[in-house]
This record gives sequence, structure tokens and C-alpha cells, in this order.
Amino acid sequence: MDYKDFGLVNTKNMFANALTGHYAIPAFNFYNMETLSAIISAARDTHSPVILAVSESALKYMGDNLLMGMIWGLNLHDSDNVALHLDHGSSFESCVHAIKLGFSSVMIDGSKLPFDANVELTRTVADFAHKYDVTVEAELGTLSGIEDENTQSATSSYTNPDDVVNFVNATNADSLAIAIGTSHGAYKRKSPDEELRFDILDAVAKQLPEFPLVLHGASSIPEHFIETINKFGGAMKNARGISPQQLRHAVEMNICKINVDSDSRLAFTAGVREQLATHPENFNPRDYLGIGKQNIYDNCVDEIKNIMGSDNKI
Repeated sequence: MDYKDFGLVNTKNMFANALTGHYAIPAFNFYNMETLSAIISAARDTHSPVILAVSESALKYMGDNLLMGMIWGLNLHDSDNVALHLDHGSSFESCVHAIKLGFSSVMIDGSKLPFDANVELTRTVADFAHKYDVTVEAELGTLSGIEDENTQSATSSYTNPDDVVNFVNATNADSLAIAIGTSHGAYKRKSPDEELRFDILDAVAKQLPEFPLVLHGASSIPEHFIETINKFGGAMKNARGISPQQLRHAVEMNICKINVDSDSRLAFTAGVREQLATHPENFNPRDYLGIGKQNIYDNCVDEIKNIMGSDNKI
């Protein structure tokens, strides 16, 4: 189906407005009704544009029809400024599948490939996607860490600023995810003093002025969620994220989209663990899932306002 039939938009105008206004579009991953509902409610209540991100494994978990049925049920209009995005598409076929389902944006992640192979794969996806007015995100440089089976790497490599112009021109991608020291998962930092490579970001931004740049692996990993999870039976030691101050600085340097996944997982898990531990008599999923859903909502509102700066931008 055409994504416009679902009231979705692609990311082209979103990113142009974000660059002009010096804010970032939040890309929140979701996996079920509760996470989707929390995210869209937070975006609506803060009047923020939002990208609903779905990984290949999350799409497999929810199923094509159920996922798109939930999107249909949101009753969106293009004025809502909501995009549906395939996160870390691993192949041309996976991107085509998402586009035919009704996704308005796709990421083709060829970052583990040699440069020329990444260019060829990304250009092939862009050529197909643009026929349907779907926007394409590419990645140059590799992030370490584990999010799920589709996003994991034991090694990392920073984006080379000298490569970005040739890459963007050769691929016709609409946005570029770069590696400046972020990583997937909840264990992003060995110490709280580690800084992102803003020198690389600055060099890339100078090479690609006014071009949309993206940060993956940029969850802040709020400490209060870690504390709650551990207090009620969890075992998450040394989990650290990217500080909101560093993320805000990145937004001022052409980062116009920030992906958030781990924060929502932690928020949901913290709520469910606490509710089940403090109310052991409770067996109604609506109660303990509802607390997790509220946690995600609260966290999304906080990050929209204090990290993305995208509130009241519709």
C-alpha cells in the first residue's frame, strides 16, 4: 500500500525543518501496542513530529498485518507529521518489503560492507524507494554493541569525513547515519567522562552543510530506570548511556534525527518489574503493562522536550 493511505509522511520536510530550527526528530522504536501507543501519545501531547521506527526483528515479531493494522488504527493525517521507518534494513529485499507494506522511510545498513559495496547497495535501494517517494537513510561507519539480532557488532569504526560527499553523491541517499562514538544497547560507556567525537561530527557537517545527519545508539540510559530494574530483581551493572548535554550539542551541529530504543525498553521493564514485585497478587496484564506504557510515555515526553527540542514544532 501507499504510505499516504495511512496518513504517514516521509522524512524530507521533517529534516529540512529540523535543520532550520536546530532540533532533532525523535525516532522511537516500538514492538507492540503498548510501546506504539505510548510513543504516539507523547508526540501528540507535545506537538512533536515523530518517526516510528521498526527493526526487521520487531516486524517479524508483530507480523505485517498486525503492525500495519495498528498504524491504520492511529487514524493519522499528514499534518500529524508521523513517519514509519524501517530501522537497519539489512538487504534490498527487506527495504522493498517495507515499502510495499506502507513504510514511508527505510534505512539500508551497508555499514559493514566495503565502501564500494555499501555505495552499490544503498544506491539500488534509493533508486527503488524514490519511485514511491520513500526517503532513504544510509550508514557510513560502524557502531559497536548489541540491540537485537539485526543490530549487533563487536567492532566499531568512525565515519571518515573525507568519504561522506562521495558517498552521498554516489548513492542519492536522503540522510546519513554517522559513527562518532555512540553504540547500540545499554552499555555505551566505560566511564561517564567519555565524550562523543564532536571533531568528526564537525568535519562531516562542514563537508555536508544542510544535509540531514543521524545518530544511532544514542539512548541516554536514564539511571533511575537502571536503579529500579536492579532493585526489583534485575542484574544490569555498569549500564551507561550518552548524556543529554552531549546529545543536545550534537543537535546544534546538524544532527536532525536521534534514534532511541534502549531507553524505552528500560522504561517499560522498570515499570513492569516494580509493579509485579510490589503487587504480587496482580495477574492482570493491563495493570502491569499499563505502568510500563506510562513509563515510556513519560520518558518520550522528557526526551522530546529536553534532548530533541522538537516539542511544539508542528
